[in-house]
Amino acid sequence: MEKEYLLKNIQASKGAEPADVVIKNCQVVNVLSSEIKKGDIAVTNGIITGVGEYSGKTEIDGTGLYAIPGLIESHIHIESSFVTPEEFGRMIVPFGTTTVIADPHEITNVCGITGFLYMLEAAKNTALDIKYMVPSCVPATSFETSGATLGSAEIEKLIECPDVLGLGEFMNYVGVLNGDDEVLRKILLAKAHGKIIDGHAPGVTGKDRQAYICSGVKTDHECSTIQEMKESIQNGMYVELRNGSACHDLENLIPGITKENSRRLLLCSDDRQPVTFKTCGDLNSHLQLCVEKGIDPITAVQMGSLNAAECYHLYDRGAIAPGYRADIVLVGDLKSFEAKKVFIQGELVAENGAYLKDVKRVPISAVSGSVTVKDFSKDRLKIRLSDRKETCTVHVIELSPRSIVTKNALAEVDTAEDGTFTFDGTRDIAKIAVIERHHKTGNVGLALLKNYGIKDGAIAITIAHDSHNIICVGTDDTQMETAVNELVRQNGGIVLVHQNQVIERLELPVAGLMSDKDWRWVEEKLARINSSAFEVLGIHRNIEPISTLCFMALPVIPELKVTDKGLFDVNEFKFIGIREPR
Repeated sequence: MEKEYLLKNIQASKGAEPADVVIKNCQVVNVLSSEIKKGDIAVTNGIITGVGEYSGKTEIDGTGLYAIPGLIESHIHIESSFVTPEEFGRMIVPFGTTTVIADPHEITNVCGITGFLYMLEAAKNTALDIKYMVPSCVPATSFETSGATLGSAEIEKLIECPDVLGLGEFMNYVGVLNGDDEVLRKILLAKAHGKIIDGHAPGVTGKDRQAYICSGVKTDHECSTIQEMKESIQNGMYVELRNGSACHDLENLIPGITKENSRRLLLCSDDRQPVTFKTCGDLNSHLQLCVEKGIDPITAVQMGSLNAAECYHLYDRGAIAPGYRADIVLVGDLKSFEAKKVFIQGELVAENGAYLKDVKRVPISAVSGSVTVKDFSKDRLKIRLSDRKETCTVHVIELSPRSIVTKNALAEVDTAEDGTFTFDGTRDIAKIAVIERHHKTGNVGLALLKNYGIKDGAIAITIAHDSHNIICVGTDDTQMETAVNELVRQNGGIVLVHQNQVIERLELPVAGLMSDKDWRWVEEKLARINSSAFEVLGIHRNIEPISTLCFMALPVIPELKVTDKGLFDVNEFKFIGIREPR
């Protein structure tokens, strides 16, 4: 900080000189002292220089409004919004989110370091302050085929970047617990550079969780029960309370929040689609839910701002007090948290739901053209369970509403004359396939999905966490083949087929994950896709059609998933056959 700059801030703070900007007469929510006081907020050089009575070169009337710190998204994958970082900023800043901690492991799994560097560059073109975590597990496991591998040597090249806060979610908790050499190298790299390590340990408890935390992992967004949350806090973790498009853990965990443990709790979305942003908002909706369920509004705001700032060592933000960044949101009340004005470093960047900055984009050529398959046809989709027509007992991936945790359930299905699986709508069991799309291996993994609800048709997508191969679910092989071939032809995205005709599509040319269009265009497309999925294909309305499907290939979320290499038992960490042995 230059001396003149510092002196100007001090003079403005003393009131000896007018501040650059003063927000007058607002109710200031102080997350440091847990109180609300009426006053002015003085801003100079993008820094809050005082709270009290001030005059400024520019004065903005905040009468009747509450001033809260800019909200900080503690863990999100921008790619899961289906828009690029530039457009992501335009979408969420009007809701009052001013900083996000993003893990770009989606695009890195597809494009490697090239994808990571693209995200860094694109982030420069938005008012939103995007901080990144270096993906720790690319691929997430060895049980799937990813487009790239990010080892400790590659991580070392990225970890020193100023906009990199640390090491992304360590999904390979088995590698941590078993002391895998490469895993330990990655952890030691983060420690050597003083960077935080994000966690991902669903269902890991007791001494195993303590060992995981002992390695240096500081956060976890996979807590789904109050007991898991309490155990994590007791052992020194920050817990990120997730409320995304498919995962809604926050509501279940709110009863476990107390004044005593709330300072170890953060708010996150993890994966959130434009449809959810439009209908629900962003972190402001997390705050709204907390207050509705009885959490003190100031405590809720702390979880959405100060706690995240302290956890990620962003000590320049997260509160409204002298010396902090002037990331300020004026809201109408502390119930809906509807943002009226949003300031980032003292600049008004959004007002009444409108983003006020121009949107410029970086070229996408380096991260496009990523969908190729080998030897694919409907013949590759046959599931042979027997050598004759009979009823068989099989393992099915059983869905639960509003969750990506699945059950390894047993069910009975019928086979055709040649012993292959045949769809029966009365049983709500459909075929699901994962087709490798990065290296032309020709891999096709097959399984059966229960409780999705599809009655007739197919859905194919190139968003399949975390390796992002093609995932397709359908009622017959012909319609699934049509959906996959059309998806390849359009170079990624989403395709819906009914009566063997494409009825909806969304092109995602950026790594098969993101659109190059604006977020409202994407949201409208997704809304039509969801509507058709429910009304035409018959997907259950308590299942998020696309977001849920995205996670069916993730072999680190219990209990049963399918990758391009086959059906995977997450609890046993091994592949299994579809048919239960007699």
